[in-house]
Amino acid sequence: MNKKLGLAVAGALVAFSSAANAGITIPAGDWTVDLGGNVNAFYTHTNYSGASTAADKNTIQAGLLPSAIGIGAKTRQNDLDVAVQFTFFVGSDSGGQSSGGSNSLNIRQAFMTFGDASWGSIKLGRDLGVYGSDAILSDMTLLGVGSAAGSNGTSTLGRIGSGYMYADWIGQIAYSTPNFNGFQATAALTQGWSNGAGGDASNNNLGYQGKVTYDFAAGDVTGRVWVSGISQKHEAGTVSYSSSVATGSTVITTNAATPSYTSTGFDVGAKASMGPVSVVGYYYDGEGLSGSQGALNGLLFNSGTKSDDNGGYVQATVAVPGVGTKLGASWGQSLSTANTTGAREFSNEAWIVGAYHPLTKSVNLVAEYNDQEYGLDNAVKTKAKTVSLGAILFF
Repeated sequence: MNKKLGLAVAGALVAFSSAANAGITIPAGDWTVDLGGNVNAFYTHTNYSGASTAADKNTIQAGLLPSAIGIGAKTRQNDLDVAVQFTFFVGSDSGGQSSGGSNSLNIRQAFMTFGDASWGSIKLGRDLGVYGSDAILSDMTLLGVGSAAGSNGTSTLGRIGSGYMYADWIGQIAYSTPNFNGFQATAALTQGWSNGAGGDASNNNLGYQGKVTYDFAAGDVTGRVWVSGISQKHEAGTVSYSSSVATGSTVITTNAATPSYTSTGFDVGAKASMGPVSVVGYYYDGEGLSGSQGALNGLLFNSGTKSDDNGGYVQATVAVPGVGTKLGASWGQSLSTANTTGAREFSNEAWIVGAYHPLTKSVNLVAEYNDQEYGLDNAVKTKAKTVSLGAILFF
């Protein structure tokens, strides 16, 4: 994969408005307008075995990165760099995979920034979260599919939930420092989220996220080291569970209390490149980050308990000299144990191999194989094997 396309991949999630990555730049008075985006589609075949009785699944769908178009604008006013960004995401399949199926438009980015290189910048609006963002931006399956198990609609999962938590797109007010010889820090107040079980709908507490990065270059080796953290308090609440008795004529509703607790987590990662070879290593740990017993989506705060959560992934890629095809392999795992008596550990483990060939400077052909196993410990687990073939175009 050539350097320009590699930059476009990172820019696709963070900011299509970056002048270095934009496909179309339009001068407009004191402003510069940038347009950029991608279109992708993949044939995926998933075979299930083990605990699952699901039939094989064939789909035409978008990959981990949905198709998107971004509109950004920037200018310099009163000694400040000022910018705005909107990005519209959409999938490739018909959503429900049925006649009349739908596919929704998702505006994941809508934010403004202002600042100066001398003191940093401030961001206000909706954008990719701070915690866990480098993990997904370093994932080779951004160009492809990764895990397609249980997914349809806007996008697949890549390695979300089998190596890292999903940074997601969240309302935030964030400050980033200037770049000090490669060092940079970001701190953010974020919109408070429900704990997923429905027991915390108060929106009483903001979230807190932060990150420190160091970009380095030593001879032929370049790379980044990062560490980030997250914290949010969840208020006590009540969750209602409904079930029908054997006759099906009566519905019994049970109310269960969820206690107050605080989700906390940290991660640490590093990536480095030397010539055609690139490697990534990543690890996260925390409490109350997920706790889902059976969910594959890797969403934050998804269970209503102060679970024990950890995981990580390792990845290596090499570009074939003279051809440009990038070959990659990665392994990752996410583990979660709910904080309840007798709870068992849920694990989601996946091996992924892929080939990414730059047909042109804009078009990449992609082939991937994902071998995934998930379920509770000491139980028969579900195995999902996915083959993906397709292409992604950046402009």
